[in-house]
Amino acid sequence: MSKISRRNFITGGLAAGTAIAAASCNPNRGPTIITNKIKDVTLRLMGTGAAQINDIREQAEKELGFKIKMRALSTAENIQIAITQPKQYDIYDGEFFSLPLVIPSGNLQPIDIRKVKEFDKITPIFTNGELYSGARVNTSQGTAPRKVMFLKGSDSTEFATSPTDWATMIPFQFNADTLGYRPDLVNRKIESWAELFNPEFRGKTSILDIPSIGIMDAAMVMEAQGLMQFSDKGNMTREELDKVTNILIEQKRAGQFRAFWKTFDESVNFMSSGEVVLQSMWSPAVTAVKARGLQCVYAPLKEGYRGWGGGLGLSKNLSGIELDAAYEYLNWVLAGWVGGFLSRQGYYSAAPDNARKYMKPEEWDFWYEGKPAAIDMIDPFGKKIESQGAVRDGGSFNERMGNVACWNSFMPEQVYLVYKWTEFIVA
Repeated sequence: MSKISRRNFITGGLAAGTAIAAASCNPNRGPTIITNKIKDVTLRLMGTGAAQINDIREQAEKELGFKIKMRALSTAENIQIAITQPKQYDIYDGEFFSLPLVIPSGNLQPIDIRKVKEFDKITPIFTNGELYSGARVNTSQGTAPRKVMFLKGSDSTEFATSPTDWATMIPFQFNADTLGYRPDLVNRKIESWAELFNPEFRGKTSILDIPSIGIMDAAMVMEAQGLMQFSDKGNMTREELDKVTNILIEQKRAGQFRAFWKTFDESVNFMSSGEVVLQSMWSPAVTAVKARGLQCVYAPLKEGYRGWGGGLGLSKNLSGIELDAAYEYLNWVLAGWVGGFLSRQGYYSAAPDNARKYMKPEEWDFWYEGKPAAIDMIDPFGKKIESQGAVRDGGSFNERMGNVACWNSFMPEQVYLVYKWTEFIVA
């Protein structure tokens, strides 16, 4: 009998280790073999646009042998459907800050980490929260992934305070977010969050219009300006939210903001057109502006970064061969190809050592080590985004992620936060 590898077994049409053979109880007949073919499986993924990319879908289908449908949504829509319409998805691609909302719904089943073969390759930022001794991220505020990574048991909807065998989601991407700016239009270096409210840039700034994230950026600005001090920016009181809102409204009425953005494309277009010269940004948006041949800097600010982390959760409705396929997808995402792909946009892989296998040494040195680019840097879609000799804004992985001061957050006063944020947007 010829040897069959695990991957060949899967792509040959059988579920990983779970081809079902059912023997009939009729003694006059031999066993009836029921063969489930994994190629007949279609998994439905939903998430934001960060990873709902055709290139990723096509590579996954090629390597895994089953079909994948991806649905890109706004952050708010993604969370809402995760909570209210569990039959509409098989895999939830969401941020860790959403889990205090999603997990109590019971719509995600705990993930058995013993079935995730690359779990031990995940960076400790997600597992125990310790990057290196003395790192700011170790004591960061907000919904740090370590706080919502694990559940108490196989049927639990309660977060565990220390690692267990049951995960809420399997992380695959994360980053340290900050302000982006056009150096050719600003004409000087931006080094503090406080600059977002600087009258020098009146009418040419923008802030992210997603309440749970925008409020964190606003809090970073206000602390930097000395207007407020928070014990935990990710858990504000009603009084703090009132004060933040009042300050934001004052800035809006003074004409500080050109606009607000909710989507990746909006932020890219604002910056590319020059309508906005300084704003909340995501790393790939900076990359996209550079790909248009424009100068754009992702500022390493002295007060630190706002961190975020994305992961994949499994719908409670998954079972049988579909559940097996979903675990295969989790394993594939951590194996390295996706990590390498996303790293070329400026994201970090949750399993960086695996991503490194799919990156050129020069790419790894630029994106993770903070070294000058030994060659031109090309994004995943073939566009040049950095020239030889360039250095990544903020430096190395440890320099950037080590300086995360707070994480995107879900607050106990979330309903009140949304109410107050809406008051600001419509003022």
